[in-house]
Amino acid sequence: MPVIDYYFTSSSPYVYLGHEEIRSVAGRHNATLRPLAVDLSAMWAVSGQVPVAQRPKIRQDYRLIDLQRVAERRGLALNVKPKFSPADPALADLVAVALVAEGQSPLDFMDRVFSGYWAREEDMADRLQIEAYLSELGFDAAAIIERAESPESAAARKANADAAVAASLPGVPGYVLNGEPFFGQDRIDDLEHVLDGGRAPFRVG
Repeated sequence: MPVIDYYFTSSSPYVYLGHEEIRSVAGRHNATLRPLAVDLSAMWAVSGQVPVAQRPKIRQDYRLIDLQRVAERRGLALNVKPKFSPADPALADLVAVALVAEGQSPLDFMDRVFSGYWAREEDMADRLQIEAYLSELGFDAAAIIERAESPESAAARKANADAAVAASLPGVPGYVLNGEPFFGQDRIDDLEHVLDGGRAPFRVG
């Protein structure tokens, strides 16, 4: 059974725009999707990327157009300038880490967070909102958040970022199949092409 490592942070619009699609691809190919929340700042420290507000205006403007284009093509609602932007993704990310540590899939929780922030004007940094998502999905919200706030969860999130960098991913969303990295929701088709054909993974050098 193929395993796809899925690197993400909750505040990325491109993670949201690719979330349903990567789940669908994994399902069509009976692949295991392994969600790995990252500390994106640790990745950017290596890749040289900077926060949106620090990018040149031409890149900021193009990003807004591109987000609308992708959302329209994928049939997803999107507020390009969410009410609570910029939001700190740490709590949501760490809850996903905690769910994995508990042996639970965080994928539905991630969907609640992503769509809540980008489509429903909800605040992913609000503890009560995160508790509501967890409760809606049948989880013990207090226990999961307690684990999320542990040093072990923070260390795991940082370790995930280190693993993403080691896999040659410059940002998120990032997917790794058989050691081959695919950066961006616009590379999901390339990943599925590999699943369809079974070619050997490409490597550096």
